Amino acid sequence: MDLLHGSSAFASAFAAGAINSVAGGGTLLTFPTLIRLGLDSVAANATSTVAIWPGSLGGMWGYRKELRTADRRMLALTVPSLVGGIIGALLLRFTPPSIFDAVVPFLILFATILFMVQETVQRMFETGEARHETGKWLAGAIAFQFFVALYGGYFGAGIGILMLAALSILGLTDIHQMNGLKNFFALCINGVAAIYFIFARMVEWPYVLVMAFGAIAGGYGGAGLARRLGRSKVRGIVVAIGFAMAVSLFVKWLAKR
Repeated sequence: MDLLHGSSAFASAFAAGAINSVAGGGTLLTFPTLIRLGLDSVAANATSTVAIWPGSLGGMWGYRKELRTADRRMLALTVPSLVGGIIGALLLRFTPPSIFDAVVPFLILFATILFMVQETVQRMFETGEARHETGKWLAGAIAFQFFVALYGGYFGAGIGILMLAALSILGLTDIHQMNGLKNFFALCINGVAAIYFIFARMVEWPYVLVMAFGAIAGGYGGAGLARRLGRSKVRGIVVAIGFAMAVSLFVKWLAKR
């Protein structure tokens, strides 16, 4: 990894950390960057997951007060988060790069669309009223969370919106508490996937180390800049990059056929 590649990886992780601190969706920056730096799609996905994972700790820590008051029954979603995350990681491990190359443009497009509707969904959660009893819907939420984790372990981008939807089914309306729980479950999903990727030797360590520092620095230092730019500008940048990369990777896949 030369200086130019290292600088590009650090910059993308720094931006991802800043974006995650105000909106989420940073994977839409780190994953395509690693593709452009020469990693195949499977290695890029695994490396991005491991490198960005430390940034999730900061997000969870930021909502520590809300987490203390969360219903302890929500911890039941930890189990499907861990199980789904490791199964998703296994699916990635045994997916040939050629197949993943064909799937990933659609995954990025799906994640970008989810990212686009994030604020709309969150406003619904902020103003909505609890309509369901937790006990009645807990089993359904566990099943839903399993599939979210399965997708998260396999690819990851956009899982935050899906988890907010699961929490809304349970009747939660405090967006800050929901974000705290979302960050905790994302920590579980990406953490177990990251551990597997490491032991399966699927990651490029030079990039992991550089990007981990970038993600942490971005989460703390870059958040201020992102806030000054405003959520709408940051979101617009991420959406534009997401759509551009989905089209670019789709064209690249077609060219290989």
